[in-house]
Amino acid sequence: MKISKLVGKRVKETPAGATLNSHILLLRAGYIKQVGAGIFSLLPPAQKVSLKIQNIIRDEMNKLGGQEVLFPVVMPRELWDMSGRYSSIKNEMVRFKDRTGHDMLLGMTHEEASVHMMMNTATSPEDLPCMIYQIQTKFRDEARPRGGLIRVREFTMKDAYSFHTSQEDLDSFYKKVYDAYIRIYKRIGFKNFVVVEGDNGIMGGKISHEYMAVTDVGEDSLVICPHCGYSSNMEVAVSVKDENDHNCLGEMEEVFTGNAHTIEEVCAFLETDAKHTAKAVCYKTTDGKLVVAFLRGDYEINENKLSKLVKSELEYVDVEEFGLFAGNIGLVNLNLPEGSYVFFDQTLKGLENFVTGANKKDFHFKNVSMSRDFKDAEFVDISLVKQGEKCVHCGEELKLTRGIEIGNIFQLGTKYTETMGMKINMPDGTAKAPIMGCYGIGVGRALASIIEEKADDKGLVWPMTIAPWQVYFCPIRIDDENVSAVSDELYKKMLDSGIDVLYDDRNVSAGVKLTDSELMGVPIRVVISPKTMANSQAEVTIRATGEKLFISISELIPEIKALIQDEIDEIEKDLK
Repeated sequence: MKISKLVGKRVKETPAGATLNSHILLLRAGYIKQVGAGIFSLLPPAQKVSLKIQNIIRDEMNKLGGQEVLFPVVMPRELWDMSGRYSSIKNEMVRFKDRTGHDMLLGMTHEEASVHMMMNTATSPEDLPCMIYQIQTKFRDEARPRGGLIRVREFTMKDAYSFHTSQEDLDSFYKKVYDAYIRIYKRIGFKNFVVVEGDNGIMGGKISHEYMAVTDVGEDSLVICPHCGYSSNMEVAVSVKDENDHNCLGEMEEVFTGNAHTIEEVCAFLETDAKHTAKAVCYKTTDGKLVVAFLRGDYEINENKLSKLVKSELEYVDVEEFGLFAGNIGLVNLNLPEGSYVFFDQTLKGLENFVTGANKKDFHFKNVSMSRDFKDAEFVDISLVKQGEKCVHCGEELKLTRGIEIGNIFQLGTKYTETMGMKINMPDGTAKAPIMGCYGIGVGRALASIIEEKADDKGLVWPMTIAPWQVYFCPIRIDDENVSAVSDELYKKMLDSGIDVLYDDRNVSAGVKLTDSELMGVPIRVVISPKTMANSQAEVTIRATGEKLFISISELIPEIKALIQDEIDEIEKDLK
């Protein structure tokens, strides 16, 4: 490819509204163009990267026996009514009517379509196990698209669905996909990623894992034990909570606290510490029931765990509608409407001499005791893990970090096959709903996340396996007839040798060319100029390390091919 003909321009300025490094660099380097909120066009360089990522994914899925299919983007309502998700999924799903008035939707995931494809296709145990997959455009009406390709509304995704007649068979295949995903991310070039226990969310099922690119700019909180390897998304993470003192002293006493409503204000007013308080966090369910969760004042609520306990999404609630006083809600004298939910977090277990709201405007109680005043309380895990808490598996200190989710795998069970009526005729004459697994990778998010890991202050740094071009060929003084003639000949030889090369054939300054080569992140740069040609050499620079080599022009092609293979071998050296 000659850069003079390449669609897209490179710019020096940081684009307005772009904050993440990947977003800034993809725009500046001419890789993407924004069409709308969370909607982007991929220009030729980004599309080349995307296709190379897709081919790595495709190769690994095929090795597992996966069969590539293609589901429709647009689906009728009836398909999603069968699973119940047409109603249960809220604003993330785009619904519309076709010209006949029929309810339709844009696919944000394709569990329903996969079951529909397999119904009456797989009918006996001999047809299973089976895994089908696609690489397809999806649309999710994300409320807060951000970070360029990190969080978008329209995206390209590989999603795979496996069908099994037994849990043991699913477990075996799930482990194979688990390992294949690790190979995929290593082949893409990721070095700093982890696999964590995940939350199934709208997918359903019980077991899931998320693949996380570890980075400070990630929006997911991760809990990791460096000692034993335990790792989890914060949404489902568990820990050994701080011990309370178990020492009951003093009589419970009602005290005036006035305008002190937050934990910080109450602690300052009563000259106590947050770990000696119990706070209430309130929500309501989608059907209007009040949810009150109590936890120690220095902890934060885990909304995901609480939502699962009440089996409903949680919504904002005005507590005054339920006769409560915001900032004064407590465990003592709590009077709630019938049908309300009340939960006590395990951080309250053994808590003594603590402060809690008096359920009375402007008042709190102090010297409250769980063992004395709430002997029958049952405790649940509904608080977020804190830095420094201990691992439940080995007892060592946990570490909190951040990450970007770049893939996920789920054991779905029979959630979709049962609701949609898919059955396998078993040898004993019974009909059985197949057990499903689901496996997803966001292609654009992987593309952006590798930038967050690899990029430097000069620009993009692509791993060789997914780089849009392997070589940036950069003649200096191309207006020189000798340089021009040799450059054209070398470019042709590179193409003939199978080297994926971007030829900077512009008659611009050396500074512009070198800056653009670094911004675009092509792994190997080859420079020839009147100066290098005087020694019959080319200057070769490795983008990731800055290492410079001077190679004879006569040996340039085989030497470049060797360098390319060396980088690929380094990336793939420890694949399982």
